Order: sequence, then C-alpha cells, then structure tokens
Amino acid sequence: MPVQTILVAEDDAAIRDLVTHHLEREGYAVVGATDGQAALRRARRVADLVVLDIGLPGIDGFDVARTLRRERHAVPIVMLSARTEEIDRVVGFELGADDYICKPFSPRELVARVKAILRRNGQPDVAERPTLAFGRLEIDERAREARVDGTDVRLKPREFALLLELAANAGVALSRERLVQKVWGFDFDGDERTVDVHVHRVRLKTEIARKLPVMIRTVHGFGYKFQFP
Repeated sequence: MPVQTILVAEDDAAIRDLVTHHLEREGYAVVGATDGQAALRRARRVADLVVLDIGLPGIDGFDVARTLRRERHAVPIVMLSARTEEIDRVVGFELGADDYICKPFSPRELVARVKAILRRNGQPDVAERPTLAFGRLEIDERAREARVDGTDVRLKPREFALLLELAANAGVALSRERLVQKVWGFDFDGDERTVDVHVHRVRLKTEIARKLPVMIRTVHGFGYKFQFP
C-alpha cells in the first residue's frame, strides 16, 4: 500500500520541522515548501494532502488554494495561520480549505485533523495499515521496524523509509528520482546515487546479513523494484 505524502508549505523552519517530525512519526512521507510557487508545484505533483501556511512569501496561501481549486485539484488543504479573525477563516473555507488551524497550535491536534480529513476523503489511515510481510521479512510501518524472524534489523530512518516505499509498491519499478522525492523530499540537493548507497546498506542488513532471498532488484538505468520470490 503506497505511503501517503503530506506537503508542508511553511516558511518558518522551526514550525515546518516540528510538523514534519510529528507527521513522519505517524508514518507519512513529508515534502516541504518555503514559498507559494514551490507549494503549487509540489501540490500538483505529489501531495495527498497540503498543510498550507497563509503567510507564504511570493504568492500567499490564499492564492495557492485559489489556484489549486481553479485548476480543479481536489487535494485536501489544511490552512495554518496566525490570523484569528473570523473573516480570515471564512475566506479560507470559501477558497476550498478542508480545515483551518490558528497558530500557535498543537502538533498532535494537527496530525489528528490530517488523519480525519484523509479518512473522509476515502484514504486509509497510515497508522491502521497492516504490517507488510514477505516470508521471513516483516515491515512494520507504525513501529518503524523491519524485522527478520521477529528481530528488528535496526535500519536507520532513511533506510527504513526507502525499504518501505519499495515494498509498499511491490512489483513496480520506481525511478531514482521518485525515490529521492518520496524518501528525501524535493529540497534534497544531493546526487541521486545516494539512493544506490542506501539500497546497498538495506541489502547488507537484510538480504545478506540475514540470508534472505534477493528482493530489491536493480532496474538498470532507471531505479529499483521490490519483488518477493
């Protein structure tokens, strides 16, 4: 089952990092944006839900929401704002926001509202997804553990996210670009070969160290595919 991707469009790094931490802890993939133009691009391409700050530089959150709805993008939007006036909330909802949260806010409440909106839109709650099982290998998204014969192989966070993305799309060839976007986010400025390094580490800790069959297969010139024998 593919991992849901949340776009956090917020120019305050502290708030963006805080929201990202709480969403990733619940099993969501998170990509960030620090201005309105970047938010539009990423909302159009990858987001299952957008957490959208109104006070973005460039074009503000109201204009981002207005543009998405004019283009008939149905992605759910949760607006964040320091503006507490009723008129601002009304404008937000009239532009198509699904929820409106005033700053300061509780990150736990934000996560709860994200889950509720995704459920209403017919998307499964990440926390309710079953553990993925492939023979001796189990991938527990909620616990953030990859276990072989019941023992955690202690993957680092990026390694686990990479394995989860591949396994959740078993049988589908995923490009290095797609894996970078899903695991590292659009703001990653490193080389796509970083994916190769992390795949090697995952293979060492699972297939090689635990003598599992080959499951992560290289698609030459493209990327990788998870395929259980």
